[in-house]
Amino acid sequence: MNWILLIIAGLFEVAFATCLGKAKESSGNTMIFWYAGFLVCLTISMVLLVKVTKELPIGTAYAVWTGIGAVGSVLVGIFIFKEPATFWRVFFISTLIISIIGLKVVTK
Repeated sequence: MNWILLIIAGLFEVAFATCLGKAKESSGNTMIFWYAGFLVCLTISMVLLVKVTKELPIGTAYAVWTGIGAVGSVLVGIFIFKEPATFWRVFFISTLIISIIGLKVVTK
């Protein structure tokens, strides 16, 4: 269950990064909406991270959480914000995904 909560926390990290990107592109009330979404997603992500670190090692949990956030944010950047998907970006994101899977495999 803790691993599922950790994945959800990581997805909320992606969501708060996405909200920041959308807020940067917006103005007026829309910008306020995106910043409010950022705060909600940030809070949920942090609460879940704190919860899972009571059972999982902090180093593993934090590495997986930031890894999910990094991979997800790069993918959102490519697909939503039209950032370039160069060979090296995709290569290094792939190595990060492999590392996250490796941490899951070696952690109890």
